[in-house]
Amino acid sequence: MFQSAISSKINNTSYKKEVNDKLHWLDKRYHTLNYELRKIFGEKVFKLSLDGGFTCPNRDGKIGINGCIFCSDKGSGEYASDRNLSIQKQIQYQINILKNKWNGKKYIAYFQNFTNTYAPINILKEKYETALSYKNVVGLAIATRADCLDDDVIDLLEKFNKKTYLWVEIGLQTIHDKSAKFLRRGYDFSLFEEKVKKLREKNINIVTHLILGIPNETKEMMFESIDKISEMDIQGVKLHLLHIIKGTDLEKYYLENKFKLLEKEEYIHLICDILERLNPKITVHRVTGDGSKDTLLEPWWSLDKRSILNGIDKELKSRNSYQGKYFQKTK
Repeated sequence: MFQSAISSKINNTSYKKEVNDKLHWLDKRYHTLNYELRKIFGEKVFKLSLDGGFTCPNRDGKIGINGCIFCSDKGSGEYASDRNLSIQKQIQYQINILKNKWNGKKYIAYFQNFTNTYAPINILKEKYETALSYKNVVGLAIATRADCLDDDVIDLLEKFNKKTYLWVEIGLQTIHDKSAKFLRRGYDFSLFEEKVKKLREKNINIVTHLILGIPNETKEMMFESIDKISEMDIQGVKLHLLHIIKGTDLEKYYLENKFKLLEKEEYIHLICDILERLNPKITVHRVTGDGSKDTLLEPWWSLDKRSILNGIDKELKSRNSYQGKYFQKTK
């Protein structure tokens, strides 16, 4: 099994020794995706953002028609390829873009837009297989929802998990059901817990999304979300700044209510607080989120990713801190 070949379990003793010796994962003080993929594949691996042509039960009328409040008409896939192109043409297009910056040799096909397990099994199988058939594609990343992981879908994912590197992304955003109702997520946290258990029974890796700065969520509530994720059998996390995309219902709500958005320095300090609490075994896939210049309404400072990442590095260094420093204290 592919997963058996790449799995590595880090106990707290060995982790603390590593931290004491290096205080970083490669060039960082937190467990980055770059570090994790280099450990598995021996080199840098690049994600190719694809649009599989799927929709979402929160848009097609099954549970809603307007989607999550923050979601654009691209299904939170602002940087994915054109869904009118075939999967193979999308992959080649993404590779061509990457070649202008990096000379990548290995890729993960990332089904990003909308809900990428929301289709008949034969369609899912065909799309995943098509992506894997492309030269140098060494894995799959599949973004979905907890309410679109029926047993037959999980069985299909298990088959792919046995032959390639795979993770499943679930857009949780928050553990607090009151906040989830504001976001129009469409399912309760208890369902997320149930699906995590089922996926992990099949040894399928899970990455979950959390949004920081949801209206009426306090810092303590955000800490509760990260503490709960740290205690669960979850392998990765994406931390997103709440940002407002033009044309979304969140834009309408913001213009009507003018709720406070996080400031840059405030966000950097918050991320460092969260990293200190986060289980060091969990891979950090990202520490911010933004829209494109054409679609972003606020906050504009979020477009300067380099400055944000450098700010996080600088703050962790000034604290002499690292991911998981206080993890034991929050269990």
